Amino acid sequence: MKYAEIKNAVENNLKYFLKWAFLSILIGCAGGLIGGVFGLAIKKAAGFFGSCHWLLYLLPVSGCLIVWLYRTFHEEGNRGTNMVLDSISSDASITPATGPLIFISTVLTHLTGGSAGREGAALQLGGSIGSLIGKALHLDQRDLKIAVMCGMSGCFGALFGTPLAAAVFCMEVISIGVMYYAALVPCLFSSLIGAGISGKLGLSAEHFTIVEIPEFGLKPAVLIIVLGILCALISMTFCVFLHEAEHWYRRFFKNPYIRILAASLILIGLTLVTGTRAYNGSSMGLIEQAIEGHVPYEAFFLKAVFTAVTLGAGYKGGEIVPTLCVGATFGCAVGMLLGFSPSLCAACGMIALFAGVTNCPVSSILIAFEMCGFEAMPYFALAVAVSFTLSGYYGLYKSQKFIYSKIRTEFINRKAN
Repeated sequence: MKYAEIKNAVENNLKYFLKWAFLSILIGCAGGLIGGVFGLAIKKAAGFFGSCHWLLYLLPVSGCLIVWLYRTFHEEGNRGTNMVLDSISSDASITPATGPLIFISTVLTHLTGGSAGREGAALQLGGSIGSLIGKALHLDQRDLKIAVMCGMSGCFGALFGTPLAAAVFCMEVISIGVMYYAALVPCLFSSLIGAGISGKLGLSAEHFTIVEIPEFGLKPAVLIIVLGILCALISMTFCVFLHEAEHWYRRFFKNPYIRILAASLILIGLTLVTGTRAYNGSSMGLIEQAIEGHVPYEAFFLKAVFTAVTLGAGYKGGEIVPTLCVGATFGCAVGMLLGFSPSLCAACGMIALFAGVTNCPVSSILIAFEMCGFEAMPYFALAVAVSFTLSGYYGLYKSQKFIYSKIRTEFINRKAN
């Protein structure tokens, strides 16, 4: 009897493995190719904006075009990444137009200087790819959810060059306290393939070198804990800021065209007042400056404002890189004030804020390792743990579910604030 049970278990597991090895290769290739092209398009658009300063004044045109596209395809109610998360945690479906629309509209946002990222858009693009392939292959509802996560991992890995973090993030972000381990092989295979293909296309992985890493001890640990506490407060504030910006826009400007025109004028005004283009686009340059150990003290606040004005009005793009930028610049500012390795504090702030707004501590630590190396491991672990624990139930994605409490062994099953 035991032999028969073992034989049956081995056969079922082998069938599962072979099935998802094939599907993850298929989805990973599609995600890597499309994600790589998307990343190169974003890079090219950002380059054009950097060399052609007059593109800033086309923000009203790009904004109206984005609204028109979503209206034309009847996607006014498209909730972006929240819709993708709902397709996994419930029976919601990803609309076929999601992928093409987020691709085009994110490129338009970056081309004209909107403050947005790309990895959040990659979750929508990848989820759409996984859903389309899954439906084409007539996968059942349960397998379709894994296909969506697989597509998300492939595109995220392709764009950011962090395949381990991409695989775990797409399993961790949906339901805090419960991970979809059935998707481990598909997500890992897909993210590795996606990252490999995008690398062959010429899209390089993000990597930062910390200038100074002090020897780990009691005093440095206490300072990083303080930074983690502050990052938890900033993460809650940033989430509220982004969500409230959308509500304010909708309250004062009922028409989506007027709404996005108002935002474009605000963005143009803010850019001219600050006298720099550093806060437009994804602001990777600001992250690099922070890791080098020198940024203006107000940089984190200005980046948060630019991002809230952009995304709240209806411009498209991701929230992840702006989050990393806010965290890095805030961490650097705290490090300069404390007189403690601003470069290390920037790296820890970047990862701690990411953990606070996504509620994904395991993915956050993996991103830190893949982007900054292992040398600062105890600092990263402390910053992430403290920020995650103290950031409450706020999150970038309102469809994210907290299955278990962060501070007690208690089932709560609630959505993010």
